[in-house]
Amino acid sequence: MKEGNNRNVEKLVWDQMAKGSARANGGGAVMGSASRNLTRLMTYAILCFAITYLIYSLNLLLAARSCPPLPPPCDATCPNSSLSAATTITSRIAVAQGLGNETSVSRAAADSSRAPENKAMAGEGRGTDLKHIVFGIAASSSLWEKRKEYIKLWWRPGQMRGTVWLDKQVGRRRGEGLPPVRISGDTSRFKYTNRQGHRSAIRISRIVSETVRLGLRDVHWFVMGDDDTVFVPENLVRVLSRYDHRQFYYIGAPSESHLQNIYFSYSMAYGGGGFAISYPLARALERMQDRCIQRYPGLYGSDDRMQACMAELGVPLTKEPGFHQYDVYGSLFGLLAAHPVAPLVSLHHLDVVEPIFPNVSRVAALRRLLEPMRLDSASLMQQSVCYDQKREWTVSVSWGYAVQIFRGIFSPREIEMPSRTFLNWYRRADYTAYAFNTRPVSRHPCQKPFVFYYEKGRLDRKAGVTVSRYGKFRVPAPSCRWKIASPGIVQVVEVSKRPDPLLWSKSPRRNCCRILPSAKNESVSIEVGACRDGELIVT
Repeated sequence: MKEGNNRNVEKLVWDQMAKGSARANGGGAVMGSASRNLTRLMTYAILCFAITYLIYSLNLLLAARSCPPLPPPCDATCPNSSLSAATTITSRIAVAQGLGNETSVSRAAADSSRAPENKAMAGEGRGTDLKHIVFGIAASSSLWEKRKEYIKLWWRPGQMRGTVWLDKQVGRRRGEGLPPVRISGDTSRFKYTNRQGHRSAIRISRIVSETVRLGLRDVHWFVMGDDDTVFVPENLVRVLSRYDHRQFYYIGAPSESHLQNIYFSYSMAYGGGGFAISYPLARALERMQDRCIQRYPGLYGSDDRMQACMAELGVPLTKEPGFHQYDVYGSLFGLLAAHPVAPLVSLHHLDVVEPIFPNVSRVAALRRLLEPMRLDSASLMQQSVCYDQKREWTVSVSWGYAVQIFRGIFSPREIEMPSRTFLNWYRRADYTAYAFNTRPVSRHPCQKPFVFYYEKGRLDRKAGVTVSRYGKFRVPAPSCRWKIASPGIVQVVEVSKRPDPLLWSKSPRRNCCRILPSAKNESVSIEVGACRDGELIVT
C-alpha cells in the first residue's frame, strides 16, 4: 500500500515536472519569436532611413552639378534680383578685370549687359579723355548775360560736349564760344514744400537725367556745374581717369563750411563746385529720379535731392578735394595759396568772393589764371615751402598764383594751413566754422607775409622749364623792429619749374622748392620741382 502510494506520488511529481517543462519550452518559443520580429523591424527602419538619406544626397549632388541659366539683366534699382545671380556676375567680372569692389562691379555688370547699344554709348576700355565727358550746366535766364562770361573762360568749342540748361529762352549771338542751350522740362507736377528755398531746385536736379536722355554716344562721365563754376578741364580728366567709368561712381566734394555740411550733409557733393557721375550710374538715376524726387518735397536744393537719390541707389560720395564749392565770403587768397595736395578741378561762387587777383575785375582775374593753366595745369596752385636760411625767411610758392615771404621760420605744418582771409558762409569770423584747419593771417605784425602775385610766364623750350614772374603786391608794410632782414626790399620773384604732366599718376607729395643765388637784392630766384632723394622741407 505504501509502495503503491509512493509510486503514485512519484508519478504525480514527474507528471507535474513534465508539464512544467512543456510550459517552459512553449514560453521560450514565444519569446524567441518576439525577438526575431523586433530585429526585423529595426532592420527595416535602418534600411528605410539609409535609402532616404541616399536619395536626398543624390538630389543635392545633381542640383550642385546642374547650372541654371542666369536671370535677365537687372539694374541696381531692381528689387527682385537674386543673390546667386549677382554673385555669379560679380565673380566673372572680377576675374576678367581684376576688380575688388564687388558691389560696384555687380551694378556695372548688370547695367552694361542690359542692351548691346549701351556698350557703344558708354564706350569700351578705361581710358577717359575730354571727349568722353558731357557737361550739364545749370543756368538762370536772369543772370545769363553776366555769368556766361565765366563759361567762356573754360569752354572749348569743338573739343567739349555739353548743354546749358535754362529756365527760359535767352538771346544768343553766333560765335560766342558757348555750349548749346536747351530749356529744362516742366516740373510743375513735382511738389516743393521748403519755405526757405526755391522750386527751381527741382529743375536743376533733373539736369543729369535730361542730359542722359539726349542719347549721346561714347560717354564715360556726366559732369554737373553752375553757370558761375570754372573748371580746369585737364585736371578734371586727370581725376576721372583714376576711376573705372563702367562702375557706379558719384564724385565731388562737400562744402568748406562745417555748418553747411551739418545742415545738408557731409555725404553730399555740392553742385556749384561740380560733381561727376559715371555713365551706368547716370542711366540708373534717369530711370528712377522722378519717382525719387517725389519722395523728398521738403529738401532745400538740387544737390541734396541728388544725394537723396544716390542714397536710394546705395552709392556713396567719392570725395575729391579739388572740387571747390567755396561757401565763403571775402578773399580766397588763404585757400588758394595753401591748396590741398590734389589737382585743382573747379572754382565756384565767383560772384560772391573778391577777384582772385587784386585791382582787376573777376573775369579779368580768372583770365590771368589761364596762362599758367596752359603752361602746367597739373601744378596749378600747388604749394611748395622752402627757406632762405641766411636771411631767416620762410617762402611759400603757390605755383601759377602767388608767392609769400615771411620773416622768421615757420614749420611746414603751419604754412600748409590756409590763412583766414575769408569769412564763413554766415559772414562770421569763426575759425570753428570750417571743415578743415586754418590759421590767423599773422600772430605778430612782423610775421605778416609779403605777397607777390603771378604776372606772366613762358616756356623755355631749350631748357624744358617754365619761367614765371611774380610781382610785389604794394600795400603798406606794418612797422617791425625785428633784426631779421625785411622782405620788403624784394620787388620780383622768379620761379623756374619743369612741367610734370604725370604728377598725379604718382603718390601724392608736395614739390620741393629751393632758393637760388641771386645777384640782386631786389629779386629772388626759386626752383620748384620733385623732391630729391632724402630731401626734406626743413631749414
